Amino acid sequence: MRVEEIAGTRVLFIDTDARPISTNEDTLNLISSAWAAHVDLVVVPAHRLDPRFFQLESLFAGDVLQKTVNYNLQLAVIGDINPYLAKSQALRDFVWESNRGNHVWFVTDEAALEKKLAPRHPAAETDNGT
Repeated sequence: MRVEEIAGTRVLFIDTDARPISTNEDTLNLISSAWAAHVDLVVVPAHRLDPRFFQLESLFAGDVLQKTVNYNLQLAVIGDINPYLAKSQALRDFVWESNRGNHVWFVTDEAALEKKLAPRHPAAETDNGT
């Protein structure tokens, strides 16, 4: 795991090479790591999430997201989720709605994440005093 500050937001990037997040205990461990690192946003590689996360009818995504919101954290899923999107209109709608809000985002890479974070903290942009 690594912690970075991006546009004034402390971000925890979860390791890409560990076992999938597939249980409530895994989710609580994720939250615990975020709290220990004093971050606002947790970034989870899409491939680290159990495939059930992308099958909304399983309710696993709801469980994960509800816990992160309850603990006042934001979550970003980073990576290619197109194979899941191709199979589910409901997931496409969910991703679209999530990306319009501030609690959960689905982004393709770190550049897209930085772009999402930039408007949140205009003071982090360069100020030439005018």
